[in-house]
Amino acid sequence: MKGFMKKQKDTLCPKGLNSFSLALRHSFFSTGDCPATLLDLRRHPPRPPLPPFQTFGPTARHQLYLAPLALYLISSFFASFSIILPFIFSVMALIGMATLGRRCKRLFGLRGSAPAFVIVNLLFIWCAYVIVIRQAVSSLLDIVFNVEFIMLQIGLYRILSGDPGFVNCKPPNENPDSLSNNETYQEGSELLISDMDQGCPSNESSLLLQRVRYCKHCDAYVKGFDHHCPAFGNCIGQNNHLLFMILLAGFITAEACYIMGASQILSESKEMVGWNETLVSSTMIFSILQVLWQGVFLTWHIYCVCFNIRTDEFIYWKRYPEFQHIVQLQPGETITTTKFINPYDKGILQNLKEFIDARG
Repeated sequence: MKGFMKKQKDTLCPKGLNSFSLALRHSFFSTGDCPATLLDLRRHPPRPPLPPFQTFGPTARHQLYLAPLALYLISSFFASFSIILPFIFSVMALIGMATLGRRCKRLFGLRGSAPAFVIVNLLFIWCAYVIVIRQAVSSLLDIVFNVEFIMLQIGLYRILSGDPGFVNCKPPNENPDSLSNNETYQEGSELLISDMDQGCPSNESSLLLQRVRYCKHCDAYVKGFDHHCPAFGNCIGQNNHLLFMILLAGFITAEACYIMGASQILSESKEMVGWNETLVSSTMIFSILQVLWQGVFLTWHIYCVCFNIRTDEFIYWKRYPEFQHIVQLQPGETITTTKFINPYDKGILQNLKEFIDARG
């Protein structure tokens, strides 16, 4: 038993690492579940983002079309009521489908593709706009909506296929299969700076400044990690955080244009009945729901940029010692409390400058 404990101790605290490396290991590369070292970066080469359309079973693929169909049916059943009632039922339907999706994933191993869901719904709204709404809106609104649609397609491709800031510290001459998660350090071994790959920062100080965090979804370390975005199928990090916010603003603008056009045609075309009216009202409800949560989300990210804080750091700040300020409750007493402090906040203007300069 003692031998086993010694082996585990040597694994977590290998000899040869100086105090700075130990602080780096326990602080800036901690996932909250287990400590990580610079060698872990070599064990976790960045995994490329998953393609939006993956090979799923028929049930999982059909889930992509459930949301538009459900909203269409709700609008059809409650066509004679005020828009408030279909709106409430639409919220309940979307929550129910999200819950059902989680259940299917746990029970049957089925999972849908969130990026594919985004793309399908975006195309669905654009088709509804072209078929029904476009004929009744002004030329300016038509130009803005179509330009936004094209820009969103380009932005989605870039964020789906782009590098959010993956850190690859696997030496080029090393066999990736030679290291495994169960491998232990050899006694006295050190991770030398010369062993790092070209994609890895040249020294440990730069790793600290870039706030490298671990993403369990991508199984990789990301510079400036904010969160993993299922809708875009990628991490949001230093390289694509600005693009992510631009995409959010683009979605809000396009959906706001669609809502304006839909409300205009519903109010002016009193004679419009049947599937046209149902299609317009259902897609308008969906767009309103999207604008509501996306507006809150964009506001949150603007706040984070202004105060130089990441979403992951704000939620899990107790995992990272640099955000913890130990305060003694009473002078001379041993009782202390931990308060949040942001060491990266340098003022709004400087924070904005760092955010723009750090991208890519």
